[in-house]
Amino acid sequence: ALMIGTSDMPPYLQVLRPHQWVKNLLVLIPLFVTERAFELTGWLAALTALGSFCFAASSIYLLNDILDRHEDAHHPKKKQRPIASGRLSVKTACAELLVTLSICGVFAWMVPASECSFFIWPVLYLLLNIAYSFYLKRLVVVDCMCIAIGFQLRVMAGAAAIDVEASKWLQLCTFFFALFLAFCKRYEEIGRQDEASGQTRQTMSEYSMPFLNMLIGPLAALSILSYALYTVSPETVQRHGTDQLIVTIPFVCYGVVRALFLV
Repeated sequence: ALMIGTSDMPPYLQVLRPHQWVKNLLVLIPLFVTERAFELTGWLAALTALGSFCFAASSIYLLNDILDRHEDAHHPKKKQRPIASGRLSVKTACAELLVTLSICGVFAWMVPASECSFFIWPVLYLLLNIAYSFYLKRLVVVDCMCIAIGFQLRVMAGAAAIDVEASKWLQLCTFFFALFLAFCKRYEEIGRQDEASGQTRQTMSEYSMPFLNMLIGPLAALSILSYALYTVSPETVQRHGTDQLIVTIPFVCYGVVRALFLV
């Protein structure tokens, strides 16, 4: 629903990329796979954590669009973004960045995590992405690993928000699948280089189709395997009181293979 009408939004809302907030639903995964899914307090804590990460992500989108506005202007799709196209001024975007960071902090302060302050999770996410924006995105492979770690931080933050421990297999599955998608994105960008009017990303000259093919296949397999091991692990069976989660594996297999097909 968030994707519908995004292009009709005013520039100051478009730049927040609300259609990308769906990625932050990973914060809710620990809630869905634990007994706290039936508790109102668990839902309130998880949804507040979700709000914090949505505005943290929008802050990073703003920062990246400000820093990459000249490169984005050469990209076949990114040149339509509000800052790259000139529809939103850099000054306005900087002011909006301060607002989104403040809202992120308010949501993080409202999360009633008991073991430690929830603030550490959006802060870690922001620090990782700031390092990515200013330096790490220029390093081949490291750029994609930063994206994957960012997804994993969302799962760990969701677990912290409801005071449960995230399954190690679930964390591995998240990391491998996010890394798989990141390399798929690079693959897609290489395929669209002919449509670009200039260099769109500094690391793209270092990536090649054969290299990405070599990475994407094993990561697809690791994503499926780690999820399969999660469904049959003693911890999962004990927590859910059943070993029938194994029947969900074909759906995950289809999702991974479908992503490959689309790429």
